[in-house]
Amino acid sequence: MTLAILTRRSIVVVAVVAALALGGASIRAAAAWTSAAAPLAVPPASLLSIEAALYAEQDRSTALEGELRTLEAASQELAAALAAAQGQVTTDTSTAATLRADLAAAQGKLAKLEAELARAARAAAVAAAVQPASGTTTAPGPTPEPHDEEDDD
Repeated sequence: MTLAILTRRSIVVVAVVAALALGGASIRAAAAWTSAAAPLAVPPASLLSIEAALYAEQDRSTALEGELRTLEAASQELAAALAAAQGQVTTDTSTAATLRADLAAAQGKLAKLEAELARAARAAAVAAAVQPASGTTTAPGPTPEPHDEEDDD
């Protein structure tokens, strides 16, 4: 049995070495086939051109960072202006409401004054109609002093 084991082990070793050799040969054939299928028409970039591109991109990055800082400052200024505008709108809204209330009160006073004026005109017309036909005229009395209607609120 020793010879059979030794033969079997030798066959296994030879098969493993043959498989490894066949695998290496197939890898070399695939590499040759790939390199033949894709030849380099344009040579790869040189180290100097890559460094120059790197420096150009770093300069561009620095410029973009500066622009970004400028845009952030402008954005903050716009936010402050918007807040101020909103405050002004709030103030204007409050002022408009106050003015509407004042206008309504003034219109009410105007309506009262117009009614009083109409009553006075009717009273004057009645007094003129009732006045004796004797031809004598009565002198009007003193003019009353005007008074401020705003105190009637």
